[in-house]
Amino acid sequence: MNNIEKLINLFKDFPTVGKRTAGRFTYYLLKLPKEKTDELIQAIDELKKNVKLCKFCFNPFEDEGNFCQICKAPSRNKHLLCIVEKETDLLSIENSKKYNGLYFILGGVLQATSSKEDFGGNIRIEELKARILKNDFKEIIMALNPTPEGRTTSIFIQNNLKELGKNIKITHLARGLPVGGELEYADPETLESAIEDRK
Repeated sequence: MNNIEKLINLFKDFPTVGKRTAGRFTYYLLKLPKEKTDELIQAIDELKKNVKLCKFCFNPFEDEGNFCQICKAPSRNKHLLCIVEKETDLLSIENSKKYNGLYFILGGVLQATSSKEDFGGNIRIEELKARILKNDFKEIIMALNPTPEGRTTSIFIQNNLKELGKNIKITHLARGLPVGGELEYADPETLESAIEDRK
């Protein structure tokens, strides 16, 4: 495999990037001046060195300490927890400016093809249960994408939370979100409506 093919294959691993787009990225990089590719390499290196995950919600951040700005903010509602699949979902909800609680990033959703033995192994279910046991949450918002995988994950989480024996209200985002859609692509007005009309 030559260097061009190797880089195309690396880009193909990026979310939503197919072979054609991966090829465009690769040939674009070939045309860039060396100082620009050096700048890109340095930016990726600094990203890996300086960005860490919040010890509570798993949101990437660069500040000092163990917790991100959201988790550290005294103005946040510490009795409200919003569960999302990925970082871009958290960002979309934050940009709606209609939510003021804490978050928890699952890191994925359950796949229908998962075997019974490893079902739930690709999400942070144990870490989530630990957060809920240690905190006094009054409401948990299930803000997962309205896809079959998202619904399966929501049911799995709810069943796990029931076993904890804590009386916590569990709500879901309203149906303003299109079935099969993704939170990160929803406009702020739709997200605002979904948050406010949750049930």
